[in-house]
Amino acid sequence: MSELKLDGLGDTGAEGEGAPAAEASSGSGAGPASGGESLTAATSKPVTRRGAVDPVKALMHRHRELCVRAVDPLEIAAGLEAHGVTDRTAARFRHRDVFSLAEEIYARVPRDGETPPEREPVPGAPGVGRGWAVLALLPGALCAAAVAGVRLVEGQPRVVAAAAAVGALAVTLGLRVALGRGPLRAPSGTTSRTRAWTCWLIAYALLGDGLLAAALDGGPHGRWPLAAAPVLALALACAPAIWCAHLLSVRARRKLAASRGLAEFADSVKPLILGVFALYLCALAALLALCGALLDEPAAYAGAGALGALLLLARLLTAHGSAHAPAVVLCTASLTEAFALVTVFASRLPGCSFLAVPVETVVGAWGPGTVPALVCGTAALVLLVHATRTLTRASAHALAPEEI
Repeated sequence: MSELKLDGLGDTGAEGEGAPAAEASSGSGAGPASGGESLTAATSKPVTRRGAVDPVKALMHRHRELCVRAVDPLEIAAGLEAHGVTDRTAARFRHRDVFSLAEEIYARVPRDGETPPEREPVPGAPGVGRGWAVLALLPGALCAAAVAGVRLVEGQPRVVAAAAAVGALAVTLGLRVALGRGPLRAPSGTTSRTRAWTCWLIAYALLGDGLLAAALDGGPHGRWPLAAAPVLALALACAPAIWCAHLLSVRARRKLAASRGLAEFADSVKPLILGVFALYLCALAALLALCGALLDEPAAYAGAGALGALLLLARLLTAHGSAHAPAVVLCTASLTEAFALVTVFASRLPGCSFLAVPVETVVGAWGPGTVPALVCGTAALVLLVHATRTLTRASAHALAPEEI
C-alpha cells in the first residue's frame, strides 16, 4: 500500500478518490468482500473505508506514534492540526472536520487491552495540583522584601549594593520557582533563548530611564535615580499573569472539547485571548498605581505597562510551544533600547552630534519613559497579533508544552 502524503495537497487522487472507491467496493453486492476479508469479519469490526487504498489507514500509518500515544480523540485532532491537516483536508476523507476524523482514527487504533501510558498533565488543566497558584506570589514577595531592605540601608552605598545584589538573586530564584510550574511552565530548552533579553529589559526598566536622562544632560555624574516602583509592580504582577494564563488554559480546553471544527474553535477562543490579556493589563495598572503611591515614585504606566504586556505574551507563547517569535521580538526590543543609549553617548564624539537627534527629540517631547514605551509597546503589539493566530490553534491547547 502506498503511503499517503498530506504535505502535498496536490495528491488529490489518493485523498479525494480513496474514500469513494472504498464506498463503491463495499456497496457492491457481487463477490466476496474486497481485500480478502470475509463479510463476517467486516461486520464484527468498526465500520471503516476499504478498497484498493484506505486513506484513513494510510493516515494512521503516517502518524502512527501520535495515534498510539493519544489518550483521547482531542489529542489526535490537535496533533493532526499541528501537522497541517485542516477541515478541508478532512473532507477528502469523507469527514466533516478534523475532530470527526480524529474520532474514527482513535476508534480504529488497536490497543490490545493495554492501558495508555501515563501522560504529564497540561499545566493549569482541571485536576492539576494548585501549588503553583501560591508560588505565583513568591516573586512579588521577594521583590518587596528586597526593596524594603534597600530602603532601610539607604545612605550606605556598599550595604545598598550588597542588599540590591542579594535581592536581585532572590527575585531571580523566585521567578524560576514560580514559572517552573503551572500554566506558564515552558518546555525545556526554550527559555535559554530569551533569558538574557528578558533580564536586559527588566534592568532597563530599573536603570534605563534615569541613565538616559542623565546622559542627555551630559552625565551621568555619579549615581542616577532608580525606578523601583515599576520593577516591584512587574514582580507582583507575576501572580495575576499566572492566574490569567490558567484561566486561558481552562477555558480554551473547554471550548476545544465543545467545538466541532477548527474554525469554530478559533473564532471562539480569540475573544478569550483578548479578554484575558485585557484583564492582566488592568491588574498591572492597579499594581503600578499602588507601588508608585507606596514608594512615592512615578508609576511609569506606559513603559512598565508595555513591558509587562510584552513579557506576558512572550511567556504565554513559549509555554504553548511557539518559542521562536518571542525570542526574536525580545531580542529586537532589547537591542533597540541599547541602541538608543549608545547613540546618545556616541553623539559626544567629534562630528557625531546628529546621532542623538532622534532620541533627544522624543525625550524632549514626552520624557525618557517614551523610549521603552514605544519599543516595548510595538513589540507587544507584534506578539499580540501573533498570539491571536497561534493560540487559536487546537494544537496549542490540547497537548502539553513538551509535546507540541
